[in-house]
This record gives sequence, structure tokens and C-alpha cells, in this order.
Amino acid sequence: MKRLFFLSLFSSLFIFNTCNKNVDYVQLDEEIILQYISDNNLNAEPTGSGLYYVVNNTGNGDVPDINSIVTVAYKGTLTDGTIFDQSGTNGATFPLSNVIQGWQEGIPLYSEGGSGILLIPSALGYGSQAVGSIPANSVLIFEVTLLNVN
Repeated sequence: MKRLFFLSLFSSLFIFNTCNKNVDYVQLDEEIILQYISDNNLNAEPTGSGLYYVVNNTGNGDVPDINSIVTVAYKGTLTDGTIFDQSGTNGATFPLSNVIQGWQEGIPLYSEGGSGILLIPSALGYGSQAVGSIPANSVLIFEVTLLNVN
């Protein structure tokens, strides 16, 4: 009987501990992004916030700030390559202040006409919220071309 009690107690503690583990998404996202960079042979730079970026073309026009209205052609994927959103070739126009933090920080790294890749940790994306086909706590990969800055 004593053995059954301890077995039951051990099982309960095991289930409790595995269900309540706090995941360090900052560290996990960093590992996922670094693995993605390695797997795809990218020359990416960190910003210090967890965001990594690749510059394919620096552009030669205006540089946006948080108050800019920008037009960006983009494709958004998960790290497994699943496309969750993309613009047409003419891009999408929006105030930079109205988008996820990863874009607010990343788009100003390019001048008008510039292009590259933004590797956005979940904290700078949608965090613990699932949005559409994007699961909670997802690292987001965006191929971007900054078409216009107003």
C-alpha cells in the first residue's frame, strides 16, 4: 500500500512538473534562429533585441522611421518554410507604427529600394498569441523589399 502511495505521488509530481515548466522563449528563439541561419547559410547580423537581419540590397532612397508610411513587398514564413502571409509584387502600404515590433525595428535597417530577410523572435512578433495560421511563440521569417517611404 505504501508503495502504491509513493508511486501515485511520484506520478502526480512528474505530471505537475512537466505541465508547468516555464519555457525560456528568448533562449529557445535564439537557438531556432541561429539554427535557421546555419541551415540556410545566411550572413545575418543581430540587433541586440533578438532580431536578426540579412541585407541583400541596402537600397539608396529614404530610410523610414517609426512615423513613416511604408510600402513593403514581403513573404512571411515559419522556420519550416510554411508561408503564412505575402503581399503582391506591388507590396502593402501601412504606417510602420501599426505593425509588429520586429518590423518596426527591422524595416528601418533598409533604405528605400533595399531588400533582405528579417528573422523575428516570437517576443517581437505575436508572442504567446496564435494569429491565423501562425502558432503561438513562433519565430517569423520575412523576406522584405522596401519599395517606398513616405
